[in-house]
Amino acid sequence: MTHVNPVHRGEEPSPRHWRRRLYQVVFRADTPAGLAFDIAVLVAILASVAVVVLDSVPTWHQRFGSWFLLAETVFTTMFVIEYLVRLLSVRRPLAYATSFFGVVDLIALLPTLLALMFPGAHYLIDIRLLRLLRVFRVLKLTRYFREAQDLMDALTHARRKIMVFICTVAVLVVILGTVMYVVEGPTPGFESIPASMYWAVVTMTTTGYGDITPQTVLGKFITSVTILLGYGIIALPTGIVGAEMAVTLWSRLKPVGPTCPACSHAGAETDARFCSQCGHGLASGVGPPTA
Repeated sequence: MTHVNPVHRGEEPSPRHWRRRLYQVVFRADTPAGLAFDIAVLVAILASVAVVVLDSVPTWHQRFGSWFLLAETVFTTMFVIEYLVRLLSVRRPLAYATSFFGVVDLIALLPTLLALMFPGAHYLIDIRLLRLLRVFRVLKLTRYFREAQDLMDALTHARRKIMVFICTVAVLVVILGTVMYVVEGPTPGFESIPASMYWAVVTMTTTGYGDITPQTVLGKFITSVTILLGYGIIALPTGIVGAEMAVTLWSRLKPVGPTCPACSHAGAETDARFCSQCGHGLASGVGPPTA
């Protein structure tokens, strides 16, 4: 019997013969049946999203609304059956249900259920596009996962700097909103400090939507300064993440020195003669340094 190495948590095949064969079809994209199954699922996802998008057009909804509803019901039924089959084919259904792809599969089914209580919620079916992440496994593009991991590592390392940046922007928004409330007074759009804060957010992150404009000379001057300030602020997170990405890539590409034979410490400089942890010689025949 062929040994199967599960790719993700919770996807271990069941020891039963029929479940193992079902697992080969549902989870293994490196088999002809598994590849055909995954491609069929991806096509069904795209088709279901296309139905929802077209149904949102009023003229199309009036003409083909009943057909769209029927197609949406069929697709949802197919995805429910597929989800149950995935749970049935693995050894630990709960582990798969709580894994990344398991949660995505479940979330993709929720909009249809929510539509029973909240009209219009079925348009959230577009969230099924998250399931297209499986295309990386189908097309064997797993090398992109390492690039995504590098980006996540950079964001994780820069999280404190990003939080400081967000807090600084929040303080500036409150201050600028308060100043414009005082300067513009009861001008439409500046009737309160929260409304003025909305103006500050829009002006700092863009050049404004034109829905709120100052009327006084001082207000227009403050707006000009805010726009210029926004250009400088928005570029800051890009530099932070870019610097962390550079550090991540350098740590992967930089040459690594020998491993210490005494304490097994790795990562020494390539020209290091002694271990930085225990002092043992890294070159052959070199002992620990004498006092």
